[in-house]
Amino acid sequence: MQSRTPSVRVHVLGPVRLEVDDVPVRLTPLTARLLLRLVAADGEAVTVRRLYRDVWQQTVELPHQGLRNRNEVQKRILELRRAFDRAGPGTGNRIVRTGQLPTAHGAESTYQLDLAVEELDSTQFTRLVGDALHAAPASAVRLLVDALRLWHGRPLAEVADEEFATAPVRRLTQLRDTALRELIAGHTALDRYDLALPVAEQTARERPDDPEAAAVLARLNARLRERHGDELLRHTLRGLRVDVVVLRGDLFEQDDANLVVGFCDTFDTFPDDVVISRESVQGQLVDRLFEGRYRLLDERLRRGLKEFTPLATESVQAKRRGRRTRFPVGTAVAVPAGRRKVFALAYSRLGNDLRARSAPADLRLSLERLWPAVARHGLFKPVAIPLIGAGLSRIVELDRTQLLLMIVETFTRSLRQDPAVSPELRIVIRADELERTDLSAVEAFLRGADEQGPALPPTAAG
Repeated sequence: MQSRTPSVRVHVLGPVRLEVDDVPVRLTPLTARLLLRLVAADGEAVTVRRLYRDVWQQTVELPHQGLRNRNEVQKRILELRRAFDRAGPGTGNRIVRTGQLPTAHGAESTYQLDLAVEELDSTQFTRLVGDALHAAPASAVRLLVDALRLWHGRPLAEVADEEFATAPVRRLTQLRDTALRELIAGHTALDRYDLALPVAEQTARERPDDPEAAAVLARLNARLRERHGDELLRHTLRGLRVDVVVLRGDLFEQDDANLVVGFCDTFDTFPDDVVISRESVQGQLVDRLFEGRYRLLDERLRRGLKEFTPLATESVQAKRRGRRTRFPVGTAVAVPAGRRKVFALAYSRLGNDLRARSAPADLRLSLERLWPAVARHGLFKPVAIPLIGAGLSRIVELDRTQLLLMIVETFTRSLRQDPAVSPELRIVIRADELERTDLSAVEAFLRGADEQGPALPPTAAG
């Protein structure tokens, strides 16, 4: 069969459909059965006698019935050719070919279907899957995805239980099973277990008694648990290659990410359990990333703070401990720490009584100013942030879910101004914080953000 422009499309992977120039063409039920019978012959010629028996399901041969049968078949063939002729004169005769088969009783008329690969979805499906079986993983995945998009249900659905359709239906069904299995293998070879999983879940649902399908699904789930560890939620924002991830774990073990650490407005660094608790995220920052050398952190903070204008400086009498220069809430300083940055974010005010205080408006302002700093200094790395506002400077007006939502909301909103803030926002939650955090609310918010579509910045007019 030679390749032709597919102005004609016959769909048999699911309910039968005929389209000419992308316009559906209605066929009468008998003519649709006749078309399916010719498709089931896979390009072979079928005699008029056999067509009538299979399509009209004749059980008794009456006198002179042969002539009437031939007329009935020819009438439906004419209807089918006229449907194809909508693509242009002569198309019907090109696709539905007439032949003669010599028999002991003389020549018998035959009909056969001559559709190009692009004109019949089952042939195109077969070709794509066959090509995928000999392709490298990335190419195989593309071919298999294209093939499976053609599948809209049981092949030759209207005649699938007829004897003449048994072999092609079985072949196509088995080929689809092969395509699903090879698609899982292709995604797995490319380390895309997240894409392989829904295919394996679909296969296990369709074949609940198949132990191999269940075993493949179990292996994929195990690999994903191993890969994601304590990952609790992952959502890729539609239209942007940006992931929002929530995981149970340790902020300082996120070795591939820049970190966000909350500070007070004086940017104190000495963990003396008076101004800064050693158990706080700030205290752990000094101990774990700066090996207890708080003066090194202090020096790098001072260097970064030179580009910010202080608000005020307290007197020694008013504030006897800690640093005395105050900076605006929302100040975000990018501090080098090896090959990544720590974004020191002032979201609370340290009173002269050495108590840190913050409010929802302070946190929102701070987060809104954080994301532009991440875009400017973060070198498009993932950024990991703890549940800011849940520590010693507790924002009592907001529960943990509301704190988490504010982080996610301000981050997604920042993408309206700069879609390249970070490829991944990673919110790291301690195990004790998780119990009273509703992740379903976060997932619902992200789904809503998807429905609104990607919020890209407007382009300049002109």
